Amino acid sequence: MKVTLFLSSFQDLTGIESMDQCRHTLEQHNWNIEAAVQDRLNEQEGVPSVFNPPPSRPLQVNTADHRIYSYVVSRPQPRGLLGWGYYLIMLPFRFTYYTILDIFRFALRFIRPDPRSRVTDPVGDIVSFMHSFEEKYGRAHPVFYQGTYSQALNDAKRELRFLLVYLHGDDHQDSDEFCRNTLCAPEVISLINTRMLFWACSTNKPEGYRVSQALRENTYPFLAMIMLKDRRMTVVGRLEGLIQPDDLINQLTFIMDANQTYLVSERLEREERNQTQVLRQQQDEAYLASLRADQEKERKKREERERKRRKEEEVQQQKLAEERRRRNLQEEKERKLECLPPEPSPDDPDSVKIIFKLPNDSRVERRFHFSQSLTVIHDFLFSLKESPEKFQIEANFPRRVLPCVPSEEWPNPPTLQEAGLSHTEVLFVQDLTDE
Repeated sequence: MKVTLFLSSFQDLTGIESMDQCRHTLEQHNWNIEAAVQDRLNEQEGVPSVFNPPPSRPLQVNTADHRIYSYVVSRPQPRGLLGWGYYLIMLPFRFTYYTILDIFRFALRFIRPDPRSRVTDPVGDIVSFMHSFEEKYGRAHPVFYQGTYSQALNDAKRELRFLLVYLHGDDHQDSDEFCRNTLCAPEVISLINTRMLFWACSTNKPEGYRVSQALRENTYPFLAMIMLKDRRMTVVGRLEGLIQPDDLINQLTFIMDANQTYLVSERLEREERNQTQVLRQQQDEAYLASLRADQEKERKKREERERKRRKEEEVQQQKLAEERRRRNLQEEKERKLECLPPEPSPDDPDSVKIIFKLPNDSRVERRFHFSQSLTVIHDFLFSLKESPEKFQIEANFPRRVLPCVPSEEWPNPPTLQEAGLSHTEVLFVQDLTDE
């Protein structure tokens, strides 16, 4: 996961499309992403890579053909006879001093590796330089970026701003004058704070030394202007030497004006990408809303179909139940009819002639025996097709309901004679089906 993150970050900063090439470059730099990024930028700018032999002649670059704008301020030549005399007298001593110093530093590398080559606390290096700078030159200075060089690159890329990098050489004779008179000049502070990010560190610190190895400065003071150009973080200007405030402002303004179109173009591309992304997101949201609406419609249709199906099933079940009930009722009527005793003859003195008035105003006549139970009357009426499913039998004189079916009051219904019926009776059938 960590390797993938390194590869993704390096690819995003350099614009290299091949992931294998990103991995190879990072392996060459021992997975030091900052040094790898700067070395890659240097190769694009015409500065030789630390892993490739330098060309015989360094490229002379300029802004017009997308190369680095370089501005070097040489030290002033001696003036007058006294100046030249002093210069010639000090020249052997100066040559001897720097030669011995270089030999000593070269020999020291074989005895003890340069401690600056190992970066353990890059943020601490930045904070330490800031404190030492303020102690020596005061708090009136450009706003320092309080983060690593890699973080500054990322922020400059994300915010589409110029990044001005200052490498401070503590041992250089011009560093003190540059910081005190140029870098802390009010007009320089105003320009830097309003138009760019400013990152600075001493080359005596591991973080500053690592950046210096990537940017390959020739002398101090050293300034590099970096920006997002053609989707890559690119050094577009190098300023070296003791430059005066007005000259520095002019050079920085020239570099920014010459490259402003790239930032404008990148902003337009980002806005277009953002608008495309917003449009795509809106289209996706509209599609999802439409999909949800269609799904809701389909769900309601399924529910409606299910409701209709259940209702049809319920109606069908009711029909079947009604058919079973009617069939059972008809079977019960037929059974009751078969179980009825034979009708007595009109000449039988113990016979009773009963006329039944049905709810549909029809009349039915039949003879029964005095000794028969009222249940027989009920069974006879129940067996008739035109009789209701549930009914009771009433007599008029006196008006009463005959107990034709067993109940708590009459567990065994009385006979016709016990019920007080005469030889000829008119009984009324009362429909109780809906009660």
